[in-house]
Amino acid sequence: MPIIETDELTKHYGVCRGIEDLDLRVDAGEVFGFLGPNGAGKTTTIRLLLGLIRPTRGRMRICNMSIDFRSFSYKKNIGYLPGEVGLPGYLTGGEFLARMASLRGGASNKLEHLAQRLDLDLSRKIKSLSHGTRQKLAIAQAFMHNAPLLILDEPTTGLDPLTQQVFYELVCEERDRGTAVFLSSHVLSEVDRVCSRVGIIRQGRLVTVERIDDLKKKRIKRVEVVFDAEVNTKAVRLPGTQSLAVDGRVIRFAIEGEYNVMLKTLSAYPVEDITIQDATLEDIFLEYYAAPEREE
Repeated sequence: MPIIETDELTKHYGVCRGIEDLDLRVDAGEVFGFLGPNGAGKTTTIRLLLGLIRPTRGRMRICNMSIDFRSFSYKKNIGYLPGEVGLPGYLTGGEFLARMASLRGGASNKLEHLAQRLDLDLSRKIKSLSHGTRQKLAIAQAFMHNAPLLILDEPTTGLDPLTQQVFYELVCEERDRGTAVFLSSHVLSEVDRVCSRVGIIRQGRLVTVERIDDLKKKRIKRVEVVFDAEVNTKAVRLPGTQSLAVDGRVIRFAIEGEYNVMLKTLSAYPVEDITIQDATLEDIFLEYYAAPEREE
């Protein structure tokens, strides 16, 4: 079931473009990574989904509800973690979370569990907390409502490695519970770790939406082959390879897509070792941004 649906969603700021013709679908039980550098349109997209700004044109639906800017009813379906957390320093962590729960109509049955998992002391004043602890408090606020949609903007900012691991576990648990997670991040390793699909936005336009595994399969792999004796490299015909380099018994090249034919060809030669390095999500991301923008 789709939790987020947008159709030709567009936002202009006067003569400046925010996003253009954004078509998105995020399903229940899916962790969707939303990638792009500063200014690409990530924040504009999130603000539109939250109903904080109005689109220039297009439509949006959250949990099969059209976004009505005169109503807050659809927002009960969203748990939100902003990219820049500002919390009231005069409250304790427990008081802050109790106030956030009251906005949803009552106490959260997950609060004690989240405080324990995130190692939070809710009796301390927020103004006395470190940046990382404030981030943990904000994470607890987003997760405690059992909302069918989580919108997480740069969620691991300021977290130590152990807390990052706990955060990833919480995201996977929410996914398994059927929650849709819309995760905007600059940390490509975390997107690679928890997301099943990724959308890459560039200059306000969505340039691709694909499963991470499928995206990697189509990208270039780097291969190094070590022969156990020198061979006539001119006689080695490796279909689909690029940038062949020879260094004695070692050849290095790049190949796109499947490499079964390449392996079958190499099986006729005395190969001592072979290394195949898959493209990382960072390689793929940079490739999309290195390419010139297509003309309209």
